Amino acid sequence: MSETSVGLPAAVDVVVVGAGIVGLSHALEAHERGASVLVLERDDRPVGASVRNFGHISVTAQAGDARRAAERARTRWIEVAGHAGFDLLECGTVVVARAVEELAVLEEFADGRADSVELLSGSEVRCRAGVGDPAVLGGAFFPLDLRVDPRVTAPSIASWLETRGVRFGWSTNVLAVDSGMVRTNRGAVEAHSIVLAVNHDLDRFAPELAVSVGLRRCELEMLRVTGPVPANPDGPAVLTGSSLLRYDGFASCPSLGALRDRVRRERPELLEHVVNLMLTHRPDGSIQLGDTHVYAATLDPFPPESLAELLLDEASTLLGTDELAVQERWRGVYASTDEPFVVAAPAPGVLAVTVGSGIGMSTALGLAAETIERVL
Repeated sequence: MSETSVGLPAAVDVVVVGAGIVGLSHALEAHERGASVLVLERDDRPVGASVRNFGHISVTAQAGDARRAAERARTRWIEVAGHAGFDLLECGTVVVARAVEELAVLEEFADGRADSVELLSGSEVRCRAGVGDPAVLGGAFFPLDLRVDPRVTAPSIASWLETRGVRFGWSTNVLAVDSGMVRTNRGAVEAHSIVLAVNHDLDRFAPELAVSVGLRRCELEMLRVTGPVPANPDGPAVLTGSSLLRYDGFASCPSLGALRDRVRRERPELLEHVVNLMLTHRPDGSIQLGDTHVYAATLDPFPPESLAELLLDEASTLLGTDELAVQERWRGVYASTDEPFVVAAPAPGVLAVTVGSGIGMSTALGLAAETIERVL
């Protein structure tokens, strides 16, 4: 394979723009079908949404196409973890119910998902989730959900793909994408097919498409905390009643309206800041918690500290301690679109793939298996 003067291959079958989980998933699927693949990434390692999340592979709470992709992704996650050498926990998710309306939604949800939802008593929830709030009434367990450490997962997959022959152009800024050609700050590369997996930056490459799908940027406030809480690094992810208002899988539950009305009356700030209170335990025993949501085409660079304080207050109540100490705080950014998936061809031979709603980790490995057929 001939190369440019700066080390990029002069031509490949497939160029993938973006080394987040969506781009890596498409690179894997194309490679396994015998294509020569080049992944181009503007940074020298993955640093975007794929490393700034909970590492929660949410299978059960999805609906429609997202549920199908998540179920397929679950199988792929287990396969890829075995090859790439990162830890994957088949630990499930515990959903905590602290209001009768939350418990009603979970009971209705379980009626339609008997094979993948187990209802829990209050004591079972406190034991499995490690929460101390005396208001816990019960909850549910989703055994199909998985967990990974997002800080190491995407880099591990990229390293493994490199050993298999996938080429990577790190620190390579893509300037333009045309049919059959990708132009970068390190030269041009010819390609039979191009996958644009650039998350919220879809509007930088395909502005008309971005407008048509209602693309905005969604910014999340997230924290890593420590405190007098038993470490549970192998334990389940923990969702709460606010999560029921976020995931599409619960949208058809008859009691969801009553839950939303109660939150609007009693805790309107949770709706105002689109809070999804959830947490996962990290390998070092600390707790990762979040998150709030702010939507805009261009995000304000100065988010108020009150968002982090809101998360800390909510987590302190859930965990039953007021001694949480913040070790790290960060903001994740992902694409928000009208539908969960954007799969479109802005030009012949170019496929743009964006996962909206923050479910890239949960669905990308399943979605890529479907969309790469269109590329090849």
